[in-house]
Amino acid sequence: MDGRILKPGAVAFDLDDTLLRDDLTISEFSVRVLQALHDKGVHIIPASGRSRFSMKPYVEQIGCVSAYISSNGAEIWEVPSEHLIFRELLPVGLSLEIARFAEAHSCYAQVYDEDCFYFNRYGPWSERYASATRLTGVFAGRLSEFIHEPRNKILLIDSPERVSSMYAEAVIQFKGRASVTCSKPVYLEFNPLNAVKGRALQTACACLGTDAAHTVAFGDSLNDLTMLQSAGLGVMVSNGWQEIRQYCDDVCLSNNEDGPAHYLNQHFLNGEVDP
Repeated sequence: MDGRILKPGAVAFDLDDTLLRDDLTISEFSVRVLQALHDKGVHIIPASGRSRFSMKPYVEQIGCVSAYISSNGAEIWEVPSEHLIFRELLPVGLSLEIARFAEAHSCYAQVYDEDCFYFNRYGPWSERYASATRLTGVFAGRLSEFIHEPRNKILLIDSPERVSSMYAEAVIQFKGRASVTCSKPVYLEFNPLNAVKGRALQTACACLGTDAAHTVAFGDSLNDLTMLQSAGLGVMVSNGWQEIRQYCDDVCLSNNEDGPAHYLNQHFLNGEVDP
């Protein structure tokens, strides 16, 4: 373990494939570990590519969250007041350009509004996403004709091979104008330029009276990288993408083994929480 942090001011973590098991649940053990840290004055900060409404059931289950980062850093919400700390949106013109990028690649795409997502074509992607996120999917047709207001995130979904190819193209086309990332091999995500988890973590910590340099962060994929690098201690779950391993300070057990909880319990709670 990196010796720079003896007691964290905050713990930040991704949800899918990090804190959540593959069945999309948070174990009782993980909840008890987070609550034990909270009782010792540590701020708990979930940070996800999920929308606010998709995160809220998990925030409520954890029960001791100080703030949470949604849509890859496009929004930061304080708990329990649900006060909006930060929001950045993609301008309409840029959102339309991204929608046309998806259409040029004949790709499934969706945008968000409250507890709904609006998608451009029927099929398994919308059904799977609705099941995984507890959001309601609504068919919108061509997004380049549907979008009339700024958006916090646009998600494209396709095969890993096609996403990898589109990602390489998108980072060039939208360089300096949008944040382009992936949270899963089948997800290509577009957010406002400054909407990255690392910047959001710094903002959230400042609002909570601590510093990202005193934070332990856990993640698994490309969209977690800025958060892992901004934290004083960045830890990758063992099921994470090997491409980000070199940028992390340590590795913990996998998401299905409650890796973040075991790591925190061992290093910062002296094993006081029974598995």
